[in-house]
Amino acid sequence: MATVLLEGRGDLTEWREAARPLLLAGTPPRGIDWRCRSDAAGDLFGADAGVADLSSPGRAIVTSGASLTVPKAFLSLAQAVICHSDPLRFQLLYRVLFRLQGERALLEVVSDADVAQLRAMEKSVRRDCHKMTAFVRFKEFDIGEGHARRRFLAWFEPDHHIVSRVAPFFQRRFTDMDWIIATPRGTAAWDGESLSVSTEPAENPMLTDSTDMLWRTYFSSIFNPARLKVKMMMTEMPKKYWKNLPEAGLIPGLIAGAEASVIAMAERAASEAPLFHQRLQAVAQAEPEIAQPPAGTLEELREEARHCTRCALHCRATQTVFGEGPQDAAVMIVGEQPGDQEDLAGRPFVGPAGAVFNKVAQDVGLDRKDTYVTNAVKHFKYEPRGKRRIHQKPNVGEVQHCKWWLTRELALVKPKLVVAMGSTALMALTDSRQRLADLRGEMLQIDAGQSLLVTVHPAYLLRIPDEGRRMEEMARFRSDIARAAEFGRKISPAGGRSSAMDDIRP
Repeated sequence: MATVLLEGRGDLTEWREAARPLLLAGTPPRGIDWRCRSDAAGDLFGADAGVADLSSPGRAIVTSGASLTVPKAFLSLAQAVICHSDPLRFQLLYRVLFRLQGERALLEVVSDADVAQLRAMEKSVRRDCHKMTAFVRFKEFDIGEGHARRRFLAWFEPDHHIVSRVAPFFQRRFTDMDWIIATPRGTAAWDGESLSVSTEPAENPMLTDSTDMLWRTYFSSIFNPARLKVKMMMTEMPKKYWKNLPEAGLIPGLIAGAEASVIAMAERAASEAPLFHQRLQAVAQAEPEIAQPPAGTLEELREEARHCTRCALHCRATQTVFGEGPQDAAVMIVGEQPGDQEDLAGRPFVGPAGAVFNKVAQDVGLDRKDTYVTNAVKHFKYEPRGKRRIHQKPNVGEVQHCKWWLTRELALVKPKLVVAMGSTALMALTDSRQRLADLRGEMLQIDAGQSLLVTVHPAYLLRIPDEGRRMEEMARFRSDIARAAEFGRKISPAGGRSSAMDDIRP
């Protein structure tokens, strides 16, 4: 039987380099004895008594050019399981790895004993990681003068080898201070520039800190005796963590006095409102009521749209960006969705794409004051990248949800001509999946007495890298907007639609 000796402190690479040559050689799981150095050191017949160290570089038996593949799901699972403290984890991982060569869908068999055990180990490791992020308590320590950054130390006792796995969380969370997290299973340190992790066991420094009293004050102030659930609390905050939590010493007393506190709270008379409360009420009652816009107006619809929650886009957007323009406009411009600047300003077409549209409209004689301008989607959809918010195209569901508002705008404005700028606007207005390029420049009928002109969105023009092509596309866009302007000029006050259509048809 081959014996593999590992450090066994949560390093997947170490195990993989030992398992790969064994698997390529076809070594069955029962033919390998996996051990940790820490366990072997205390063995009467330890590592120096003839145990072969197959993890050493000189013992590799990999055939030149040999390859080995495993499902990505196994690697993800192994990264967590390798951190487990059970010494049988190496044997279990190798057994599953060996079986995967002939059972590629093994990890999907939840009833399999090996897979179930792996999942249980993974869950235990993830839970241990969660507890570490929740129960680490930093204590500040003095390192003398000459150090601009404050330094903190924390002691934690995890069940598994998770220090390297959780350390990046603390690096992101506490970037502005230097810190060390010491545990019996390793140490992590951050100095403002680099994160270092050691697998060597550390000792409890037994530090005290004045902020311990702050933790106790905070914990006692948020404790609500009426909502006490001891069993749930013990599940979320097991007693084994209490010795390193400064606030844990208050828990027995708070539990013991919870019932009496609830009774006393119920017996106390309701407290009176502050003296200034009546003055605020009097001021509020004295204010005149804001006149509500009459039914069936754009103002009423705009006010209603301010509170729109029809889809999830409202959760991250700053505000609803509703249309603007006269209610009797002959021409309605429909864009795709607000951009970053529109989201902040609350008005459509005020960003870079809006500047292109406004310039072209001014050049061809389309007066924006006489035109109703809106978007198919009323909230800004974006992806954060650093300090920037990058536009994301709305999906079909989001467009359909917002079409409810666009339909009501069309019903109130009753434009003779609607200009769809961009594929999102075209889809919202026609429910069609046709390519915009196939319909560009076409005059379509969307309703009785209502025509549709299809063109590109000005943002598209800004994204064209080639200067010559951009100038060509800009000329076509200018021509499309010029047709809309000509249409608007030819609409008589009485609404002579036919002659206008005849005059602008290509």
